[in-house]
Amino acid sequence: MPLLIYLHGAGGVGDQIEKIKGQAMRVWKGLQKFNKGTCIVVAPQCRKRWVVQDLNLFLQNLKANFPIDSRRIYLTGNSMGGYGTWAWAAHSPEHFAAIAPVVGGIGPKGPKDVTPDLAKWAAKLTTVPVYAFAGAKDKVVPAERSERMILAIREAGGKKAKLKIYSSQGHAAGRVVFSTSDLYDWMFDQQRENSKRSDN
Repeated sequence: MPLLIYLHGAGGVGDQIEKIKGQAMRVWKGLQKFNKGTCIVVAPQCRKRWVVQDLNLFLQNLKANFPIDSRRIYLTGNSMGGYGTWAWAAHSPEHFAAIAPVVGGIGPKGPKDVTPDLAKWAAKLTTVPVYAFAGAKDKVVPAERSERMILAIREAGGKKAKLKIYSSQGHAAGRVVFSTSDLYDWMFDQQRENSKRSDN
């Protein structure tokens, strides 16, 4: 089955899983609303920040225990989870059929930080379909961060990266993204090519 991984924002950090319920349910309700069929949805919780090595181990465990189609692993996240989406996919692009960072930063030191590895991230994302979302009025994570990442991917030769900026939205743009069909219609049309069952 397809797997959709959702990475929460800073408000979900900790060890009380109830803290991420509202964010995760937004995605779950969107999938149900737009009838995307059978899909495994997983929303992990981090205690402090998203760590790529931990996420890779997490995905390895999911593959070992659930009937996941490795050609259809999708990744999205909101705010800090948007940063996690950028970082994880840039370090391990081979996992994902598509990614959708939502109001996501591109640096590890805070919402307005920019990674010094931007060019390396972009180069590794040229083959991954990317649909980024941002709010034009966002004062927490400026839309310019998403614009900069998409531009860098395109300049590196990527032809599968696009961006949608909501002119009337701020940092809460994720509420719109996950409640409309645009994200889901695009995401579930993507499928990773030349996947081998041995990578499960």
